Amino acid sequence: MAIKVFGAPGSTATLRVRAALAEKDLDYEFILVDLATKEHKKPEFVSRNPFGQVPAFEDGDLKMFESRAITEYIANAYADQGNDLITKDAKKAAIQSVWMQVEAQKYEPATSMLFIELCLKPMWGMPVDEAVVEENEKKLEEVLDIYESRLSESKYLGGDSFTLADLHHLPNLKYLMGTKVKRLFDARPRVSAWASEILARPAWVKASGGAA
Repeated sequence: MAIKVFGAPGSTATLRVRAALAEKDLDYEFILVDLATKEHKKPEFVSRNPFGQVPAFEDGDLKMFESRAITEYIANAYADQGNDLITKDAKKAAIQSVWMQVEAQKYEPATSMLFIELCLKPMWGMPVDEAVVEENEKKLEEVLDIYESRLSESKYLGGDSFTLADLHHLPNLKYLMGTKVKRLFDARPRVSAWASEILARPAWVKASGGAA
């Protein structure tokens, strides 16, 4: 297969790429990178991602890293296949880009910290730092308040159709909905409905199956 994804099944960044591939109904080869043995820090993998982080991606002679850049490539290179993840209208694309940046700059930092504290630390047998949880819950609430307002104007964050602006949220959202943080989403009707809908997308269900 021309497309190869080097990653770990439970990795949020890897899931982001697999979700985009599923939306496009693309076949690909998944190459497992064993994080437990630090395979991602070994020279062979670092040659694919110099930061030693999953995922790495190949499509023929193209080699990439950074999950959001990979999903944008997939959306553009395979625009005529599967479900649309981008818009070709310049002004609509600009709005979509704004909300993609909001996800990366505002949503991701808070939810990643909550993911570490509430999902990873318990799995690793480490104590949860409740001060960190409280701090990042407040940050997330501020973001979700803005999302609630935005979703009163359009069905999805990027506009009236599902795009990468929504897809990029899915991995962290998947994990946090299994924690006490779910109440923050449930407290906002439009956010709650949006979260439920995108989590139920067949492509996401396919991409995330067995990854928890």
